[in-house]
Amino acid sequence: MAKPVRMALGALIIKERCGFPDEELVEQIKENPYLQYFIGLTKFQKKAPFDPSLMVHFRKRFSAKILQEINEIICGVQLKSHV
Repeated sequence: MAKPVRMALGALIIKERCGFPDEELVEQIKENPYLQYFIGLTKFQKKAPFDPSLMVHFRKRFSAKILQEINEIICGVQLKSHV
């Protein structure tokens, strides 16, 4: 079953920011309600929202170039809000 874009992008952002391997990333998301909210879950759940093997598919959906562009947009918006 396909996962929402927010979940895929959120997981990739968390992975990039924290440097977790795929399995550790899923464990961290499973244990942390803030990370679950960040990836779009509406309530805390104790089970993993996806299998670590799906990270391969998430990376295919968002190339490194696209992730870099998204990061620049996020950073640009954040910088403008602090000026």
